[in-house]
Amino acid sequence: MTTAPSSTGIADDEHAARPASGRLGTRAKLVLFVLCASQFIISLDFSILNVALPVLGRDLDMSQAGLQWAVTAFALPSGGFLLLFGRVADLLGRRTFFLAGIAVFTAASVPATLAGTSGLFLAARALQGIGAAAVIPTGMSLLTTIFPEGPQRNRALAVNGTVLSLGFTIGMLLGGAMTSGLGWRSTMALLAVAGVVLVVSAPFLLPESRSTQRPRIDVPGAVTVTGGLLAIIYAMSTAADQGFGRADVVVAMAVGLLLLAAFVVAESRARQPLVSLRLLRRPTVAFGNLAGVTTFSMMSSVIFLLTLYFQDVLGLSALRTGLVFGVQGVVLAATGMLSSRVVARIGARATLVGGLAVQGAFTAVLLLTGARQGLWPAVAALCVASVGHMSVVVSYGINATSGLSDDEQGLAGGLITSSQQLGITIGIPVLSAVLAGRVNALRDAGRDTESAMLGGLHLGFGLDAALVLAAALLVGFGLFGVRRRQA
Repeated sequence: MTTAPSSTGIADDEHAARPASGRLGTRAKLVLFVLCASQFIISLDFSILNVALPVLGRDLDMSQAGLQWAVTAFALPSGGFLLLFGRVADLLGRRTFFLAGIAVFTAASVPATLAGTSGLFLAARALQGIGAAAVIPTGMSLLTTIFPEGPQRNRALAVNGTVLSLGFTIGMLLGGAMTSGLGWRSTMALLAVAGVVLVVSAPFLLPESRSTQRPRIDVPGAVTVTGGLLAIIYAMSTAADQGFGRADVVVAMAVGLLLLAAFVVAESRARQPLVSLRLLRRPTVAFGNLAGVTTFSMMSSVIFLLTLYFQDVLGLSALRTGLVFGVQGVVLAATGMLSSRVVARIGARATLVGGLAVQGAFTAVLLLTGARQGLWPAVAALCVASVGHMSVVVSYGINATSGLSDDEQGLAGGLITSSQQLGITIGIPVLSAVLAGRVNALRDAGRDTESAMLGGLHLGFGLDAALVLAAALLVGFGLFGVRRRQA
């Protein structure tokens, strides 16, 4: 999407950022606070429920396979509508759409807090996701248009990246502490309160910003990709409980695949597509985004599986589980700060492939987990896998945008954001279906509950590791083959 502003209203303010030094004035700091806070609460929402899932499932009478919908109901619309809403915001005004998204997200957090049934809770989560789909692209567009290119924008982006990392970490910690002390509903109430603060403050600080062009809205692309993902994830989730032979599962899977095929056709014909197929023909873009989808989908799945392992097998409380994932968050933050040095030393391609290999290899180590192995071997494996994961996160965007002209950077950035959202959206439901199917099969075969759960978890860990390692091989051949041809 285009990021050129019609006006920002801050560049000329006497309290705005100073281009030469990158120092931010008072008003610029307040603007940055609002924009980063909006991304922070969205990042918080992706993680704050993870450790509360077992408690939430018992309270709302949700099945093992249905638990993943507490996360997926939010992630699916936030990913599916992301590019469409970004394009609409370019047309109607980024500030206007940003404020609307925050308002929807905040309003939806109220029924998510008070819901007495799983249906109402999941509907509220989906509405939160729709609000997030408006906030994510408009928040980033406002940041890059309000803060001019150079030291100001670099500093703003650095702060924003740090806040996003802290959001995920703090979400795990808060989720555990609040669930243990106040119940899982307090996590949703926290999002509502934070949203109210933004709804009140943002209109007084943010200037309007529109594209200087008149972008076309790729409605066919948005409808087909969102419908396709919804259908396929419904099929996978239902199959986990009821099997793949049900008519609605077969029909949903077929409809999903047809819609995704229609999406490819629609994007090939659209003047301003949501996803540029032309860019995807570039190996660096294609393999860079493949790495992004893989690392986000498989790491989010590992966290989901380990949440069940820690609480249902090892018997940890939600608070202790949150603290364990807090250790992982510290490792992620530290790796994020150091990964740029690794990229500078060995290159973005080698960092990307090496990161995938480390993530896959140490995810495979989780196959050694059991009821008697204890907590810390699993935590150690998770932390090393997280070093690989963050190395991929830092380097895949570099690969996915390398060698592109300035005119192509906007579309490439949209692809990167879509890879992140798609990864978060598809990983948990797929491995949740695998887990539930294996657990049910082992129970039917006479295994006890603990043994059946471990069998399902081990299959999930094994499949996760295999997919990451396969991606490492594919990305390695693709990217280093490109370098050999360019040499």
